[in-house]
Amino acid sequence: MSGLPKQPFDKNLIVGFDTADDAGVYRLRDDLAIVQTLDFFTPIVDDPLVFGQIAALNSINDVWAMAGTPVTAMAITCFPKKGVDPVILGEIMRGGLETLNKYEVTLIGGHSVDNEQIMFGYSVTGVIDPNKIATNSGARAGDVIILTKPIGTGVISTGIKWGKTNEGVASKSVETMLTPGRYAAEAMREFGVKGATDVTGFALLGHAWEMAKASQVTIELDSKAVPLLEG
Repeated sequence: MSGLPKQPFDKNLIVGFDTADDAGVYRLRDDLAIVQTLDFFTPIVDDPLVFGQIAALNSINDVWAMAGTPVTAMAITCFPKKGVDPVILGEIMRGGLETLNKYEVTLIGGHSVDNEQIMFGYSVTGVIDPNKIATNSGARAGDVIILTKPIGTGVISTGIKWGKTNEGVASKSVETMLTPGRYAAEAMREFGVKGATDVTGFALLGHAWEMAKASQVTIELDSKAVPLLEG
């Protein structure tokens, strides 16, 4: 990624892509900024409706991880014109819309591409107080790490794809993926948390490394204290 062109300096850009944060933050005025994120991926469960729900919450969570409030969303869809029942796409989008509406996020549009591999997700825009942002670079020496969910959904999702995960384990993993980060965001705003991230694709160690690098601190983890999903 180091070879990509750099964004010229903009005094209103509070959080860009230099610190690998969950979303970007752009100042509109002294007391208001917008939070923007984009995420889409291949199905990680067999049920298309549940996949849509997970995809929506995954994108919304990126805004909550910054201590922001999600407001609007645009859908990104990759779906084949032939060979796959379009009803599946309808179920994916229905699951996504149900989740957006549940958390008071308005769908305002989207874009679709003809593609052999199904992919789905959202670009979500939210609002935030520029003085109350939680970022990858906000960790400080002496801070305590709090995990709001048990980890292991990535490993279990891979097991689901390969038929190596039993129904009980898969169900608990899906339940975890459908747990919103809204209440954590509210707590972060209330208690003035400055360092936070959404643990997803890079797993706990990967995201901890990104936070340590961005914050210029050393992070110590006690593996025995980390909550794990069964399976």
